[in-house]
Amino acid sequence: MGTITRSLANNITTSGVILPAGITNSSVSAVTSFANASGGTLILLSTQTASNSATISFTTGLDSTYDEYIFKVINAHPATNDAVLEYNMSTDGGSNYNVTKTTTYILAYHNEAGSDQTLTYDTPTDLAQSTAFQEFCRPIGEDDECASGELTLFNPSSTTYVKHFIAKANNIRKSIVYLYTNNVAGYCNTTSAVNAVRFQMSTGNIADGIFKLYGVKKS
Repeated sequence: MGTITRSLANNITTSGVILPAGITNSSVSAVTSFANASGGTLILLSTQTASNSATISFTTGLDSTYDEYIFKVINAHPATNDAVLEYNMSTDGGSNYNVTKTTTYILAYHNEAGSDQTLTYDTPTDLAQSTAFQEFCRPIGEDDECASGELTLFNPSSTTYVKHFIAKANNIRKSIVYLYTNNVAGYCNTTSAVNAVRFQMSTGNIADGIFKLYGVKKS
């Protein structure tokens, strides 16, 4: 017992902080929560469920409370085959979704037959100082196909800096049975606070899907 105690004591600073060497896969047991751990905790702010909806808009909750916000998209399903889920931001509370953006789009895909696959920079879907909606994923099938992923928006309430964002999503296309993995990064080229975000299909409605907004609470 003395050896164990001395070993533990050697890994604790004089201020009571446990050093990294004092924590291993087998040194901690019966942990039920990491809510206070560093790295941030997700705080659910709102949930919207699409039901043949033209748009899903988040017009409240984006403010200076958090420096990072995450939108989670779960099983977004189009009413129209090969529709593309896309998003845009607003600086006027949702009256207009036309923020100027520059983005990059990295795409990987693989078909069910295992005969075609690639990893590429997808030039047609990036934006260069454009106010258009940004694609969240490639075309989605309207049978049993859907899209899921998340969009992270950093420090949207800043009135000093541009607003960076990162999006990643998976979706399936029905007509040619492809799985797409979509990775987008970009920035809103505005020093105005971004205070609303909208999701929509490029054509037709969002038949169903769950959309959640989280704030990231830093420890």
